[in-house]
Amino acid sequence: MTTAEATVRLARISDQPLDPAEVEEAVSGSHYGAVVVFTGKVRDHDGGQAVSALEYSAHPQAERFLHTVCAELAATHGLPVAAVHRVGSLDIGDRAIVVAVAAAHRGAAFAACAELVDRIKHEVPIWKRQLFADGLSEWVNACG
Repeated sequence: MTTAEATVRLARISDQPLDPAEVEEAVSGSHYGAVVVFTGKVRDHDGGQAVSALEYSAHPQAERFLHTVCAELAATHGLPVAAVHRVGSLDIGDRAIVVAVAAAHRGAAFAACAELVDRIKHEVPIWKRQLFADGLSEWVNACG
């Protein structure tokens, strides 16, 4: 695979609804027999509490951090990657993140996709505020 093929095909922070097909298409190609797409959605519970919505906010340079993480992973694994993370107010069921990795075989694509999601969660300055059904809220992973 050429260096051009093992690149960041998409790395974006967006306040608009996410389209998994766009992210998948960004990494797809005839060279790849496996494309793994991960979609993270807002769930209605956390730690035994009912969640009513989420709010994501991002550092002004978050997109640059996202691109750096994607570029490092693409270079390490020699695979094309794409990632989009949502910011703003999200309802239950809304997509918060969509990540895609393509590879010749599924094992490499699954492993790289899981690693990319973990790295984005830990290295990109995006903060989540959970709004609970009882009216309370909390920031998740805001300190670190």
